Amino acid sequence: MFTFETADQREMRRFRMAQFNGRTATVRAGDTTITGHVRSVQEQEASVPPRWIITIIPNPPKQAATARRAAPHVNSFREDFY
Repeated sequence: MFTFETADQREMRRFRMAQFNGRTATVRAGDTTITGHVRSVQEQEASVPPRWIITIIPNPPKQAATARRAAPHVNSFREDFY
């Protein structure tokens, strides 16, 4: 799990919507980019300005797509003689 803190209300709203809709969210932390499902968005009670702690469950990195070639259509232009 990846946990971070933010004071940006727009960012918090974006993560709450992703959590509610079951979509993935992406966070950039320095040079690292983390994509995953939002587990929780919790407000810290005694903080001015308001801050939120957001927990994300990262998705495993995707495999590189392999190039697939279509099979050649050898007989596609052959005339049929019956």
